[in-house]
Amino acid sequence: MGLLGKLTAEIEYKSGGDVFHELFRFKPHQISNMSPGIVQGCDLHEGEWGAVGSKIFWNYTHDGKEKVVKHEVEAIDEEKKLIALKVLEGDALQIYKAFKLTIHVATNGDIDLVTWILEYEKRNEDVEDPLTLLGLFIDLTKDIETHHAKE
Repeated sequence: MGLLGKLTAEIEYKSGGDVFHELFRFKPHQISNMSPGIVQGCDLHEGEWGAVGSKIFWNYTHDGKEKVVKHEVEAIDEEKKLIALKVLEGDALQIYKAFKLTIHVATNGDIDLVTWILEYEKRNEDVEDPLTLLGLFIDLTKDIETHHAKE
């Protein structure tokens, strides 16, 4: 069994893929209003919202426990509506040696698809794949979609 892993989830998003991408790029601090059960806070620690190199700190709930993560925005591709994040600190790095997250929005005809890609390196073979974390991102996507559908 390998220590490197990759999980992907693709979710149909009915409230505008551009809106979803812009939210994660420029206004992630507003996500706690849309999904307070998952995200309790998001603060910019360095740089500017929406800029490569920015460092962002999150308070969130996963598996019923309050957790934190600090990540750096590694890459933004506006044309592909893609944001790549590298985890620098937090609960995930107690379990994984390295952790990256990519958020991509694609349009296929009339359908917008949000894709979450988790790439990670386990500290040892006993560490489970982060399936519940992938589920959290799916739930977060649905919460954001529901919020925007009400507007």
